[in-house]
Amino acid sequence: MLTVDCISFSYKKGYPESAEGNGGGFVFDCRFLNNPGRYEEYRSLTGFDKEVVDFLHQNSDIDAFLVKVWEIIDEAVEVYQARNFTSLQVAFGCTGGQHRSVYCARQTAAHLLEKFQGIGVNEIHREQ
Repeated sequence: MLTVDCISFSYKKGYPESAEGNGGGFVFDCRFLNNPGRYEEYRSLTGFDKEVVDFLHQNSDIDAFLVKVWEIIDEAVEVYQARNFTSLQVAFGCTGGQHRSVYCARQTAAHLLEKFQGIGVNEIHREQ
């Protein structure tokens, strides 16, 4: 069975390691999206919080970004399943690993669970 790890991380602390030892999979950079962490009212919150989610939807192109990411990931999942691969890593990085990357990893995990049958999905938030 294919298992996909959806990971959020901070670039300040380096890229996430691959549990399989094969170097991982995809890494997507969320730093171009408007950073809620630059605003005092969002600093103590995370990508799990409604206020941050609303900010991202209102102040960035996060929806368009995720649609493009999912096009790539969906194709990879289909090929990995057909080839009987067992693991795929999809990582999202931002400055602190707290807002943008957390939201993207979470949404991607939900997307994969909804779209694909017979795969495992782990949601991992390294800095949380």
